[in-house]
This record gives sequence, C-alpha cells and structure tokens, in this order.
Amino acid sequence: MNLIERTGLAVLHRMDPEAAHGLSLRALNAGLVPLPGLVTSSRLACTLAGMALANPVGLAAGYDKNATALGALARAGFGFLEVGAATPLPQPGNPKPRLFRLTEDRAAINRFGFNNEGMQAIAARLKSRPRSLPIGLNLGANKTSADRAADFAHVLAACGPHVDFATVNVSSPNTEKLRDLQGAAALTALLARVMEVRDGLATPVPVFLKIAPDLNGDEIAEIGEIAVAAGLSGIIATNTTLSREGLKSAMRNEMGGLSGAPLFEKSTRVLAQLSVATQGRLPLIGVGGIGSAEQAYAKIQAGATAVQLYTAMVYQGIGIAARITRGLDALLAKDGFSNVAEATGSDRGAWL
Repeated sequence: MNLIERTGLAVLHRMDPEAAHGLSLRALNAGLVPLPGLVTSSRLACTLAGMALANPVGLAAGYDKNATALGALARAGFGFLEVGAATPLPQPGNPKPRLFRLTEDRAAINRFGFNNEGMQAIAARLKSRPRSLPIGLNLGANKTSADRAADFAHVLAACGPHVDFATVNVSSPNTEKLRDLQGAAALTALLARVMEVRDGLATPVPVFLKIAPDLNGDEIAEIGEIAVAAGLSGIIATNTTLSREGLKSAMRNEMGGLSGAPLFEKSTRVLAQLSVATQGRLPLIGVGGIGSAEQAYAKIQAGATAVQLYTAMVYQGIGIAARITRGLDALLAKDGFSNVAEATGSDRGAWL
C-alpha cells in the first residue's frame, strides 16, 4: 500500500462509513487515487462464461451501486466489474445508520436494503460505459413490489443491452423475505422469467445466480440443479452471512449482512460443495472474505473460475485488486500452472 492510499484510508476511517463510501467514489472520479491500469499475464488471462478476462479478480456488486465510477474502476486492476444492485424504481433503502465497520474483525455489516437510483438512471450510465473489460449488473427487486420475481426481469430488459452479464440476487438478507426466493419452486419460476427476457435481448448475455452462504448441503445441491436446468451461465458463491460466530467488534450485533474476513471459510466451503454438486457444468465465482492473493488462490482451488472482492478494500484500499492479481500470478507460477483454468478445483477436497 502506497502513502497516498494509507493517508486516504486514515481519513476515510475517521468518517461515518457510508459517508466514507461515497467520498471514495468521488475521489476515484476526481483522479485522486493512483490506478495501475490493466494487470494481466498469460497465466491470468481466462474465460468466464464466454467472456474474455485479463485476470480473474473482479469487483463485487455493492461498491458502485449506481454505476457512477466505471471509468476509474476499469483502470483499477480488476479483470471484470459488477455494479448495482439495481431495482426497477429508485428506492432510498433502509434507515441510516446502515453500514458498520468491524475493524477488529476486518469486516463490515450492512443493511442497505437495495438503495439505488433505479434502473433507468443506471442504464443511462451503462450505455456510455468503458469497453475495456466486462461489466455486469446485479439485479434486485423493489421492497414494495407486489411481484418481486417480475422486478428482476424488468431490470434485465432495461439494462441488458448495455452489460456483459447480469446477476440474479435473491440472497441479500436486507430485503424482507427476499431469500425466500431461493426455494426450489420460487427460484425456478423466477429464473424462467429472467431467462425469457435474456433470450429476447439482441445480444443475450450470461446470467449468474448469487446465493447465500447460510445454506445446508441439500439446499446447495438443489440450487445447483435448478441453475443448470434453467440454463444459467454460472453461480456466485456467496453473498453476506447472517452468522455472527467468533466476532470481536463492538458492532457485531448490528442487524444486516456480514462481509469481510470472517466470511472466508464459510463461503469457501459452500463454494467447494457447489463445485461438487455442479461437477463442472457451470463456472463458479468465489466471493466472500478475500483479502490476499493466497485467499483468492484458495477460492480458485476450491472450484472457482474467477473471484470477486469488496470489503477488503475498506481496510487495504483499492490497490488491493492489483496486489492480489500479481500475487495470484506468482502463486500459479510457483505451483506449475500455466493458466488459471488448470488450478480451478485442484484442491477442492481441502474444503469439503
């Protein structure tokens, strides 16, 4: 971490977490943050659901909710970006405060509730997005919607022409009863509606499903089968957790989804179980608690084709993307892998 990043983080950590989040986006857009540009190598270059990636390290949804900093983020060393979640109508989300730093645990708890400016505003920004890397959108549902399943399809119809992939997010714990859509019947019906819209796009895009870490083995296997049957392009494992096991921070009992370091083992075990359940029929994206090249590598060896991160940036700055990517390249070389794909699932048994 360079001096500018250390100084910037010190300033941000003196502020309210949500205010700091907004300021970090403004600093990126103002050019105040040094950015490394493209980070790639012959080992790092890979393919995810037909999309060519310079490297397999992506930005998870939730940081750039409204797609306001795409130009800067495209130069931050990531191999792909996911923005959102977007809902059909703008919504303010849950009352503040709704974002909490758990510094002792290198974690965060949020209960944002899909606060965003709505699909029309986000689609307008995505229309003029940079084309140097794949950019996807996390699809959400309005809290007050009478038909939440339809909301996902509506957002894809509006924004699908301007993205490279879309993610169905039924795993956020911050919208009441949203996780109920992970049940077999509800999920099957929801995905059928989304895929109908996807197939009607001028250029159909890959559709991923993002699942919760708070699932048992039978539920993981069932969701894997549903995803394959629906024709999805991949699964993102995982979203935030409701578990508070082992936390030390004073904010540990705040309501919401927990992300960051404490999620790493839980989410990686779900990833490995999902890898067994799907048996290579779908690519998997590993997310949850990644804060180092070693942890990104562990996700890949557990079964991930690519990975995503977010909360670690709160503690290590945006430069973490390039540091992890370069470190991953070195780890692949050390173990004799000529590319990322060769390493996928190579140590899955360690997480089962």
